[in-house]
Amino acid sequence: MNYNETLQYLFNSLPMYQRVGKAAYKANLDNTLKMDACFGHPHNDFKTIHVAGTNGKGTVSHILAAVFQKHGYKTGLYTSPHLFDFRERIKINGEPVSQDVVIDFVAEHKTLFEKLQPSFFEMTVAMAFKVFQEEKVDIAIIETGMGGRLDSTNIISPMVSVITNIGYDHTQFLGSTLEAIAGEKAGIIKPGIPVIIGESQVETEHVFRAKASETGSAIMFADKNFNAEIIDRTPFTQTIKIGEEIYVTDLTGVYQRKNINTALFTLEQLKITCKLNIELIKSALLTVKTSTGLRGRWDVISEEPTVICETSHNEAGIREMVQQLQFFGSRHIHIITGMVNDKDPNAILPLLPPAASYYFTKAHIERAMPEADLKNHAQRFALHGETYPKVDEAIEAAKRVAEPDDVIIITGSIFLIADALQYLE
Repeated sequence: MNYNETLQYLFNSLPMYQRVGKAAYKANLDNTLKMDACFGHPHNDFKTIHVAGTNGKGTVSHILAAVFQKHGYKTGLYTSPHLFDFRERIKINGEPVSQDVVIDFVAEHKTLFEKLQPSFFEMTVAMAFKVFQEEKVDIAIIETGMGGRLDSTNIISPMVSVITNIGYDHTQFLGSTLEAIAGEKAGIIKPGIPVIIGESQVETEHVFRAKASETGSAIMFADKNFNAEIIDRTPFTQTIKIGEEIYVTDLTGVYQRKNINTALFTLEQLKITCKLNIELIKSALLTVKTSTGLRGRWDVISEEPTVICETSHNEAGIREMVQQLQFFGSRHIHIITGMVNDKDPNAILPLLPPAASYYFTKAHIERAMPEADLKNHAQRFALHGETYPKVDEAIEAAKRVAEPDDVIIITGSIFLIADALQYLE
């Protein structure tokens, strides 16, 4: 099989959450442990950092990877989902693994997959760990999927566990309260391994402290020790101050302050054991996007009008995005939005500004909510606009009416952003 045939085999034969949703979710680690044993426990051959959380875990993972790359470590990065190409999930020093690596791995282990019938995510985690072992990475930054306790990545013994924050997302799997969701995320806390919580929250702090006490793990809260302040911003950079140190980063968006705070506090805990240098950390922060391939997080694509792609897709993320819109003052906002059908529009839509112009659309995946359904939900919250079956049509509609000083935001679904970026670029 060539690369495209290999991907089609994987997409069609393994249950994939991105495509079918709940049917792909497996509430146990049985297949993960079986494949790990078959492959000889490859994750034991390199150091890891484990990152979970409702929002920001992808960005924190990319920041950590950028810093270790800058220090000369051969750095693996496992994240999900991908935007354009499956290989984005498994990177080494910022570069996706080759097509041949994917083809050869699937060809060699096809019989095992057909026997165990793992989910797409389970298979991908196994591939990442095996590739990182074979490529002899020094360290791998491992982002969880939706949860923690039952996540396929949760077989590693990391140097440190990181949980960015807790919000309402994937409640059908993780629980309907912040405490329940925190309990699932806290499942990545391992005996004797320190854990860093990015944002302290009244509803969840006791959950993390109880789990850390149970496992004998040191627990630290980044926002109680570091306070990142934004002191300057441009469309493509922002300047952050923590204590007496100044950092310039290519991560724009006000909400990135929290992710940078979490990542830098994590690095502070690893500074001595990993021989990290403050000047190299600053240099890495300046080029997180370019050195790791991070896309879609307050991603300014063009100006006049300003076009921004933003992957926020749950209540907490949309709330942060709306706060960011205040940066534009009286400029008119055009919001191109679509959702997957397992999100609750009644929790997200009331957060959006009624004064904006709306363009309701959908991603090309099966789980996408029909644009007409989204429009009907939105009208109950005084959000008005037209429907478009594809995001490129919505983008062109917005561009036709937008003034040079207007702002076009594309948001609501990671998969919608993938379609938008492919069209725009």
